[in-house]
Amino acid sequence: MSGLGSFDFSDFKKLQKNLQRMRMDFPTFVEDCIRELAGRLLAKTIARTPVLTGELRKGWQIGEVVRLPDGGVHVEITNNVEYALYVEFGHVTRLRTGWVNGKFMLTLSVQELERELPAIMERKLKKYMEGHMGR
Repeated sequence: MSGLGSFDFSDFKKLQKNLQRMRMDFPTFVEDCIRELAGRLLAKTIARTPVLTGELRKGWQIGEVVRLPDGGVHVEITNNVEYALYVEFGHVTRLRTGWVNGKFMLTLSVQELERELPAIMERKLKKYMEGHMGR
């Protein structure tokens, strides 16, 4: 059975190696994405936060990135200023004669980021894959 020809498997071996490296690097890639998205969310939220004394704006923080048992990743954006919740969602006036509408600083920022998310992730994933596959 001579004459069957020869086949060069080097490209397949290179692809396998690249895919293995991609799989190993993926958790770090996800964490980096989460950190970037949290930073974008924080910036949007701070920009929407009303300024009277500046304390509320300074109160916004990004928590630590935590890997979940199911393979997911979690991060929290918090504001420990005592009245942050009332500014976000609204509240009854002191004399209980009316209602002060919320500013929805974080809520609106999350909604805006969710609309931008597909394009952001597409760019990041494309760059990640190009970095591992060498174009």
